[in-house]
Amino acid sequence: MLERLEGLGWLRLPELRRLGGRGPRRVELSSQSEWQAEQIGSAGEFEPLELEVVEGREDLRRWREWVERYHYLGYRVSVGAQLCYWVRSPRCSDQVLACLLWSSAAWRIAVRERWIGWSEEERRHNLQLIVNNARFLILPWVGVRGLASKILSRCAQRLPLDWEKRYGYRPLLLETLVDPSRFRATCYRAANWLWVGPTKGRGRMDRYHRLAGHGVKDLYVYPLCRNVQQRLRTAKPPSFKGCGEPL
Repeated sequence: MLERLEGLGWLRLPELRRLGGRGPRRVELSSQSEWQAEQIGSAGEFEPLELEVVEGREDLRRWREWVERYHYLGYRVSVGAQLCYWVRSPRCSDQVLACLLWSSAAWRIAVRERWIGWSEEERRHNLQLIVNNARFLILPWVGVRGLASKILSRCAQRLPLDWEKRYGYRPLLLETLVDPSRFRATCYRAANWLWVGPTKGRGRMDRYHRLAGHGVKDLYVYPLCRNVQQRLRTAKPPSFKGCGEPL
């Protein structure tokens, strides 16, 4: 919020101080997140995939453990609107195949704003209509061909309904940032996501534009409606129920 106020010219923040010892909330690992029985095959053999919103303290703790232990970025506290999912299959109903986190959109991405073509005011009003795929983890003992793109397709169908149920409005666009030095985004392309372009690589905390070129990501988007760019420019700002608890 302070960064948004600074961007509007209402205040000027001091330089970010490195205080040390106050990093992300630590996730304690337990035997519940240890390696499980391998699941191998093709995506069709695991249909129908079941997406389940993760709720309840114990389930969220387990979800955080898996992400912390097996996702290359680990777990970080997510603030703002958010939905966690895990993915199951009737073939192995006692196991989880994948974990996902959908959260509020990145505050500003130059290549995205050009693609949409909206004004600064339109962006501020309707940014909530974009939802970011912040984490996508296929658990390492799962070797199922074509599973990732199947999951993304199911999310595109399911997430708008779940988001509306929790926050009172439906998003119009999904987005994600992919590190091209690590991934080729094959599953996003296979699920018909669109490559928009590379970011400048500064990151959300680089208020003084000193880190250009570091951490460049590729932006992919998935429209949830026709004429999505026009809809994002002209939509009435959604009534927002609230951002919920930090994960």
